[in-house]
Amino acid sequence: MCGRYTLLADEVEILEEFGIEQSIDDYQLSYNIAPGQNVLAIIHDGKAKRAGYLRWGLVPSWANDEKIGYKMINARSETAHEKPSFKRLMSRKRCLIVADSFYEWRRDGNEKQPKRIRLENRGLFAFAGLWDKWEQDGKKLFTCTILTKEANGFMQDIHHRMPIILPKDKQDAWLEAGEQSPEEAHHFLRSLEIENLRAYDVASYVNSAKNNDEDCIAPLAQN
Repeated sequence: MCGRYTLLADEVEILEEFGIEQSIDDYQLSYNIAPGQNVLAIIHDGKAKRAGYLRWGLVPSWANDEKIGYKMINARSETAHEKPSFKRLMSRKRCLIVADSFYEWRRDGNEKQPKRIRLENRGLFAFAGLWDKWEQDGKKLFTCTILTKEANGFMQDIHHRMPIILPKDKQDAWLEAGEQSPEEAHHFLRSLEIENLRAYDVASYVNSAKNNDEDCIAPLAQN
């Protein structure tokens, strides 16, 4: 799964990396992005890519209660093309969720050791995401979820699931493919190669979403 991540790049770097022409309203970096927060995402509006904020935790347009979003921070890519919550979104509401690392907790007996995980050969990247608009009683929400897959060899020692990180040359294809069938989007995700990752231990300080500073990413001192 993916339940926490970071975005520490400055705005100019993000705009250049993803080819965004307009500035990002109220951009703020974060050492500890958590579910329920607004997260930086990129969509394609049919004419151009746009960057803005979506709330992390998908609330489908047909949902009766927005609280469902807390249960839908991730979507399993293996079945997203079949599930009512995600099938329509796989077809035409795909997004990039911008990040530069993510956290995962490795279980060791009764203990869980948090780790920060990054790409080996580049900094900024994008998770494959889905988004939707929910509206009820005059309230509007724009929300998203991160697609996940079975862990690769590197991640298996840490967790059995991992987020889908789009290769740089596949980011636009995920966004700009237009309306395609859910099955086509599913096959696209299955075809992606996984880039090399690296990880290091961080302190349990990161466990609390209230903590959001450099101590979250500081390597844990080894005895």
